[in-house]
Amino acid sequence: MRYYYRFPGGDLSPILVRPVREQLEHDRIIRLLQAKLKRKHEVAVNIADEQLAGVKIGPTQMFPDLVLTSQDKGHRLEGVIEVETGESVNHLEAMAQWAHFGRVRAPFHLYVPATAVDIARRLCVENGVAVAEVWSYHSLGDQTRFTMVHRNTTKDTKAAKDTKEREAKDREAKDRETKDRETKDRETKDSGEARRAAPAKPARPKAAKTKPAKAKAAKPSKTAKAAKKKPKGR
Repeated sequence: MRYYYRFPGGDLSPILVRPVREQLEHDRIIRLLQAKLKRKHEVAVNIADEQLAGVKIGPTQMFPDLVLTSQDKGHRLEGVIEVETGESVNHLEAMAQWAHFGRVRAPFHLYVPATAVDIARRLCVENGVAVAEVWSYHSLGDQTRFTMVHRNTTKDTKAAKDTKEREAKDREAKDRETKDRETKDRETKDSGEARRAAPAKPARPKAAKTKPAKAKAAKPSKTAKAAKKKPKGR
């Protein structure tokens, strides 16, 4: 059984549904965090198919597990939280969700099982995720403990976001350059085909070159020849 997650931009990619036990644990952690954080924030949750609170990321509306807003009338966005289980700490999830939540103009907090902390850190680095805090959770009997295992300073978070934005700009510039080159090649090809299809102009006949006639020298007369003869000696 599969469901489909829509990437920003429209592409559909399959993600395996969590096992039932993990899904129940996932929803339980969300409820615990909601109760824990409601003293400082207005907390909205998106559980299962319920999409009650979204955040705008570029042209796309996305729905993290918890959305934190201020308690005043402005309801300013103060953070987004994503809760993962053992099955969902993977490259696809990091690329499809964490990387985009890291672009929100509010801290992004990631909660993962204690056994998946190292994997989550590596995935954040590999995918350039600007995560403000990484928390681990584990249960002891009926008690669940949360431990912060990683915190980015403002400088680190900004650097990660800047890196991600710079990479996106480089990709856009490269795509634009490729598109311009393809357009230019297509125009050149169309121009060449148009020239070949145009009727050829008839060649103008070349005027024949005539050599000027050489003037023949007049032959001297017999009288002139006789005058040129030297008189004989006496």
